[in-house]
Amino acid sequence: MAWHLFRLGRWSFHHRRLVAGFWLVVLVALGAGAATLSGQTSDEFKLSGIESTQAFDLIEQRVPSAAPDGATARIVFEAPEGSTLSDPAQQQAVQAALAELDSPDVASVVDPYTGGTISQNGRVGYATVSYTEPSVELSSADTTALEDAKQSAEDAGLGVAIGGDALQGAFHPPLAELIGIAVALVVLTLTFGSLVAAGMPLLTAILGVGAGMLGITLLTGFVQLNSTTPALGAMLGLAVGIDYALFIMSRYQAEVRAGRPQDEAAGVAVGTAGSAVVFAGLTVVIALAGLSICGIGFLTQMGVAGAAMVAVAVVIALTLLPAVLGFAGRRALGGGRLSLQKPRTSDGEEARHARTPTAGRRWADLVTRFRWPVVVAGVALAAVASIPVASMQLALPDDSTKPAGSDARVAFDLISENFGPGANGPLVVVVDTAEAADPTTAVQAALGELTELQGRPDSDIAAVVPPQAPTGDAAAAAAALPDPQLATITVIPASGPSDEATKDLVDTLRSTFSSLPDETGARALVTGQTAVGVDISQELSDVFPLYLVIVVGLAFVLLIVVFRSLLVPLKAALGFLLSVGISLGATVAVFQWGWLNGLLGLDTTSPVLFILPILLTGILFGLAMDYEVFLVTRMREAYVHGSPARQAVVLGFEHSARVVVAAAVIMVGVFAGFAFTDDVILKTIGFALAVGVLADAFLVRMTIVPAVMAIVGEKMWWLPGWFDRALPSVDVEGETLLRRLGESDPEREREPVTAG
Repeated sequence: MAWHLFRLGRWSFHHRRLVAGFWLVVLVALGAGAATLSGQTSDEFKLSGIESTQAFDLIEQRVPSAAPDGATARIVFEAPEGSTLSDPAQQQAVQAALAELDSPDVASVVDPYTGGTISQNGRVGYATVSYTEPSVELSSADTTALEDAKQSAEDAGLGVAIGGDALQGAFHPPLAELIGIAVALVVLTLTFGSLVAAGMPLLTAILGVGAGMLGITLLTGFVQLNSTTPALGAMLGLAVGIDYALFIMSRYQAEVRAGRPQDEAAGVAVGTAGSAVVFAGLTVVIALAGLSICGIGFLTQMGVAGAAMVAVAVVIALTLLPAVLGFAGRRALGGGRLSLQKPRTSDGEEARHARTPTAGRRWADLVTRFRWPVVVAGVALAAVASIPVASMQLALPDDSTKPAGSDARVAFDLISENFGPGANGPLVVVVDTAEAADPTTAVQAALGELTELQGRPDSDIAAVVPPQAPTGDAAAAAAALPDPQLATITVIPASGPSDEATKDLVDTLRSTFSSLPDETGARALVTGQTAVGVDISQELSDVFPLYLVIVVGLAFVLLIVVFRSLLVPLKAALGFLLSVGISLGATVAVFQWGWLNGLLGLDTTSPVLFILPILLTGILFGLAMDYEVFLVTRMREAYVHGSPARQAVVLGFEHSARVVVAAAVIMVGVFAGFAFTDDVILKTIGFALAVGVLADAFLVRMTIVPAVMAIVGEKMWWLPGWFDRALPSVDVEGETLLRRLGESDPEREREPVTAG
């Protein structure tokens, strides 16, 4: 493979205009398609086949006009001090504001007076607006009508805030991307010693992200994607795009300084470092594409989009980067003090360099010398940092996590303070009496179960709203419904939507209604936003072991092929567990416990994003294997060329440490940029990935890994002979390539390294 990549890199260098033209045409074509065919993204998380969505499907089937999955808005009104919403002037202002909601997609408007949603002190009330279409399909007339209603009430002296999903749009995080690019530019400039050299990995990465994002935007014209998918793709594409170009370009600089012609140096860089990039990218693609195993639509979208972005980043690094190097000529060599490799020099000067070892060499010597204490201390630190995971709670994000002062957050807080926390997340019990002998008796039985449950001392039910309030006449209510064989009962929890007690209430309700079919012939389905979150979280928990086995198993086989070892992949997988434990532990401590959350712009605590564990596992596993491949490949490269096992650890670490440090800092910077956005989903994912990469690169890969490899020694590279012969030869070290070129690797013409 190294020889074919060498030819690709050299060909791209020579035919740089053709390569650049090809990518330009691709960008223009994708841009034209995105501009003409793009569609809307959605903020909703859906999963078919679970009880909560089955209830929605049942309502749509029986009463198509009900639109249970349509957008909703809650308009919260607050009367000035000294007055109430029942005062004639204030009531007139509320009714006038709601009269503005004359838009085509409005299904119903329940004002505070009809719905009985006025607080005990009379100052706060809210109206519920239901739409026939999801939020992403609402017209500009719908959103304008909401804004006009708010303005009308404010002009009359009322305080107004609008919650719900009707005004939520797709999220665009340009500032987050700019933060990541700024961090990358600084690190690359210090690394390569010039702005020209630093700009090349940035240029190719940005072009790769542009191509990938345009492709995702084009896809929205055919498939409705979750709004987090493009942002996640941009985050991953930018991070790995810069890193992959960085690895190849650092090898290119070393080859040119060692005396190779520039075109050959480009080929050798793509053939050697590019081979590692290919396999590192494959591990990320496997981990992300493997999310489709879960069978959950929005996770599949995120995984496939992220995998596609990584694949584009790999191809860009292998083709466009050599072409850009051809355009830059000698200017690509940089020459700053922090350049990544030492130039090939005379024997005397090489001896002088030997007397002043690099920081990476000194660190490797220290780690391998005190290998046992390093391993014990590193694992202990990871274990302590992972303690918060034991108390992790998962939930769907709601308006309580929105920025303080935002309309959605103000509305949520006003409702919670005046009507109880559970009013923001009511549960809906859908009673299907199609198979019941007596529908009226079945509805009354369901209400009786709820009334009995509400009366228990440990009940978390604040209120039960019968099918037709306020009469509570189940027979009249059932008869009045559009479908007399379907009734809906609203249950208001005493706890907030994301509280653990509310999740327990969902399980309690389902357990309570489990005997209803045998007793009455009817069935009761529990739904609502909280119930949806509980169901999806349970589905994710059920499928997680299968995902982990398949993804880790495939990556394990791939790493065996690359490293010709059984213990290296095993060590890599065990090290990943430490990284993901630290990442989840830090996320729980900051978001759920509130430790230092003000630094991220948070002013409240909340459960962890429900998709984070499986999404973090997939992404972080792939990225962790990136650093494993880049570090250990150079160690194996030294080992297969005759260095003893412990010496190979130090020599390989010395060659790759600086570039891995630079790559990790860049990736942490990119992810940290997204951690400072206002969107809680991207904030959580960005923070968790930043901490995970930081822990994996510096604690696991650059500290624990070399210490463990020094302890195991020669056995680390053991592989049964028959197994070795059965595996394909991929030549990641580039030995075959250099032999065909008729030269030895100048980077290995160095003094012997003494380990430990």
